[in-house]
Amino acid sequence: MSIALWIGFYLLLFLVAFLYASVGHGGASGYIALMTLFNFVPEEIKVIALGLNILVSGIAFIQYYSVEKINYKLAVPLLISSIPLAFVGGGMKIDTTIYKLILAIILVVPIIRLTGIFKEKEKEIQTPPIFILVFIGAVIGFLSGLISIGGGILLTPLLVYFSWSSMKQASLLSALFIFLNSIAGLIAKKSIPASNETTFFIMAGIVVIAGFLGAFLGAKIFKSIVLKRILASVLIIAVIKLISTL
Repeated sequence: MSIALWIGFYLLLFLVAFLYASVGHGGASGYIALMTLFNFVPEEIKVIALGLNILVSGIAFIQYYSVEKINYKLAVPLLISSIPLAFVGGGMKIDTTIYKLILAIILVVPIIRLTGIFKEKEKEIQTPPIFILVFIGAVIGFLSGLISIGGGILLTPLLVYFSWSSMKQASLLSALFIFLNSIAGLIAKKSIPASNETTFFIMAGIVVIAGFLGAFLGAKIFKSIVLKRILASVLIIAVIKLISTL
């Protein structure tokens, strides 16, 4: 890519990490969308996205944990089923066409959420049965590993939509969920491609800074609805690109 394209890519990467971290997410779906738009190699996209995901979700968890305590009744069932299945999914290979189709469908979730269909209003909290949480954790965990996302884009809307947690608690749980499942998925994939080590470290530095700022503001000050709309637009373009290349 030209220097101008690289600058544009890095600026968008900063924006994605900032926005996702503000709601307790690692940003893998956004990174995948961006790297797809900028024609990265699919196998490299998956591994790099998980690596960045771990960095940002870890930062987000620390920030949210400083203002919210973990609801272990939700966290434990979700994690005990999701982590091993994230490892299983991460070790599986998938046809490129199927991968693009599933990824396009998965990316619709954050688009819907970012455009405001999932309202972020706090309601009366109702704890679901453990078997439901175990099932949800297993399904999201497997998809997380298979598609190389942390799963927060699926978990957070469920927790909030069904009033299983407050928005702050959902962000905290999602950050932990993403962090641990991304590690499991990355271990299954073994390593970051050597051809992109330099690029990865540059990207890592950018998302760490953006992730810290986004998580700090999201956990303690505010979240920007305007920037969320911009991110939704980037994801929509990525979905269109994915579908057009099937």
